[in-house]
Amino acid sequence: MIHSIDVEITTPLYPTEVRDRVEAAIHELFPGAEIEERAGELVAETHSVERFAKRLDEQNIGPTAREVFLEGREGDAFSFDLKKAAAFEGVVNFAVGNPDELGDLHVRVRVEDRDVGTFIDYLAPGDAGGRPDGG
Repeated sequence: MIHSIDVEITTPLYPTEVRDRVEAAIHELFPGAEIEERAGELVAETHSVERFAKRLDEQNIGPTAREVFLEGREGDAFSFDLKKAAAFEGVVNFAVGNPDELGDLHVRVRVEDRDVGTFIDYLAPGDAGGRPDGG
């Protein structure tokens, strides 16, 4: 199933951080993202969540992800935060509570062609059986 989505990832970039490492953290989960620096933060944009979805499956955290996505739902979009250090290792680790001292990756997914709930169902099904189309 193909979806038309806009994904924006933002994260603070502190002077103590190496920009290449922060970019690598983004690319581990969103490899096609185009990244630019704006006023002390990195802003990345992509239209694919394939690698991110694959990691959710591999880590078997679909139900947790679904809960996080539904909590962050607003209109035709949903938002969530990810730990930078985990993302650098290619691991999805949702950030809840206080942000990490270096900030988290803030991800906002806007769904253009379908109901956002339908896309969340696709990305993180409520059961452990995985996505109906296998990917």
